Amino acid sequence: MTLQGLETYISGLGKERFRAKQIFKWLYQMDATSFEQMTNVSKEFRNVLGQGAEISNLVPEVVEESEDGTKKYLFRLGDGSAVESVLIPDDGRNTLCISSQVGCAMGCAFCLTGSFGLSRNLTTAEIVNQVCAVKRDQPVRNIVFMGMGEPLANLSAVIPAVQILTDPDGFQFSTRKVTVSTSGLVPEMAELGRRVTVNLAVSLNATTDHVRSQIMPVNRRYPLGELLAACKAFPLPSRRWITIEYVLIRDLNDSLEDAKRLVRLISNIPSKVNLIPFNEHDSCSFKSPGQDAIDRFHKYLLDKNVTVITRSSRGSDISAACGQLKGRLDQKHEESAAVPIDIQ
Repeated sequence: MTLQGLETYISGLGKERFRAKQIFKWLYQMDATSFEQMTNVSKEFRNVLGQGAEISNLVPEVVEESEDGTKKYLFRLGDGSAVESVLIPDDGRNTLCISSQVGCAMGCAFCLTGSFGLSRNLTTAEIVNQVCAVKRDQPVRNIVFMGMGEPLANLSAVIPAVQILTDPDGFQFSTRKVTVSTSGLVPEMAELGRRVTVNLAVSLNATTDHVRSQIMPVNRRYPLGELLAACKAFPLPSRRWITIEYVLIRDLNDSLEDAKRLVRLISNIPSKVNLIPFNEHDSCSFKSPGQDAIDRFHKYLLDKNVTVITRSSRGSDISAACGQLKGRLDQKHEESAAVPIDIQ
């Protein structure tokens, strides 16, 4: 529940609304996993809460650590499904990459996660519990919705999760520290911008509709012209940019002509570019470009005054790099019984 939702729930129990803020802080600032830990709430009320509500909790079933310090956490969900989160260390500015779906329906040709299809959306609780669990192990400074799934295909859970993450009485993340990524769902981009203040990252990955439609089926529904117009219209606070994610694939989208077209496409959009050399995996025949091609592409953008970063591959030795998440546990789907309300 968001704070507003929790206030409504608490009011329905006949209690003062300020109790909701107390409980919210216990959940997200003091990491309470039981009502008994909430010592400034009366024992009587704690008993009432325990009868009708629960505090969900995810514990990683597997944690793998890369040679570069990247950590991948695999979480088993209540129905037997599994998702992965990745913590990327960076001089005290740890970034946590979280999942929003079990699998993904977008079918991007370069992405291992998408090759397994979509099982289901995550709940808001399952999204925020990834953050709770990892924070118990390592400090987290930044949150990116770039794990398994297309976040904007699950806005009903992602938007409340963003509200909990950025609530001053919740996780207290600055809106500058939370980024939601999309493959290009145009109507949902507008809805996200209307409802929350958050950073936006757009996976562009091609500079022509012909190539983008080949590697990203979403482009057949929302081609480049519509996508870039949505980027331009997205509400941005002062001195914020849309992040353009561009996966470089050898002999497909890594030419100097592609770099020139990219500059033209984003020229009127406040943006910065993340170049991501393709992370090779067995389920795809694409290859990563050579270093010369990567450097040439990067230099052209830089020379045209585009803010650009070439992202180094992190965690590839444990399949934690961009596009490699797959939730490796066997998927076990069991019918869920009625459960108490989850206030996490």
